[in-house]
Amino acid sequence: MIGLPMNVPVPGLPARVRIHEVGARDGLQNEKSAVPTEVKAEFIHRLAAAGLTTIEATSFVHPKWVPQLADAEELFPQLADIDAHLPVLVPNERGLDRALALGATRIAVFGSATETFASRNLNRTVAESLTMFEPVVARAKEGDAHVRGYLSMCFGDPWEGAVPVHQVVSVAKALLDLGCDELSLGDTIGVATPGHVQALLSALNEAGVPTDRIGVHFHDTYGQALSNTLAALQHGVSTVDASAGGLGGCPYAKSATGNLATEDLVWMLDGLDIETGVDLAALTATSVWMAERLGRPSPSRTVRALSHKE
Repeated sequence: MIGLPMNVPVPGLPARVRIHEVGARDGLQNEKSAVPTEVKAEFIHRLAAAGLTTIEATSFVHPKWVPQLADAEELFPQLADIDAHLPVLVPNERGLDRALALGATRIAVFGSATETFASRNLNRTVAESLTMFEPVVARAKEGDAHVRGYLSMCFGDPWEGAVPVHQVVSVAKALLDLGCDELSLGDTIGVATPGHVQALLSALNEAGVPTDRIGVHFHDTYGQALSNTLAALQHGVSTVDASAGGLGGCPYAKSATGNLATEDLVWMLDGLDIETGVDLAALTATSVWMAERLGRPSPSRTVRALSHKE
């Protein structure tokens, strides 16, 4: 629509936000059936053409655990012509070996702020998972790779309930101490609210974690993802995870619904006059294309509004 949204900036927000696109990995890993490799490759190419500069491509986990991403070795070489960062998730040193063999230069590890989720997702305690990550991060850094540390269940856990802020801060600092370049704070089941977001960010700062090393990853289970993102922006966070079309959830936490939709995020950021480099029309067309291949409409409200499909 011509002239919409109006660009009305709010003082104190970042001038630019880097969107860490997770639809191709976090989004597709939760599909009931595997998406063909050629469709994934086309999806990622389209996301890059829409202006996204960081697109999480796949995960080098054992196919037994995430069969939807079993084609990582086949997919990753098909992305060599893309001019964007293509992070990949690795669970351990075996996964790291597979990723490095294909030339991956951006690696992510996936930790938990709670013991129950660590047990269910990694089959380890929190401490044991950090021990497992230590050589992964060290070897990745030795190879000049950028390392992101995901921290799940930062705002609530379906088995343990409320997660104390100090507990999250402790594990976050441990991930940085291992050598992670940045943290992604995950609201895995979508229970965060803006005050909680700002309290955690303030506690991390007080513990010596700078805001410029923090990204946020919100799910929209209770419709709070955008309000929580705005709270993070007000705190100075300028890296936001989002999933094209609102794809995804978490295969190990059944109460986790879709990620924050990238289109919904871009609509808000465009209205705030915050630069992203993303062409919203091209991104929306990409999500409509992907929704057709998945056989269902996109849950993103912006995609539905702009494509006139309700």
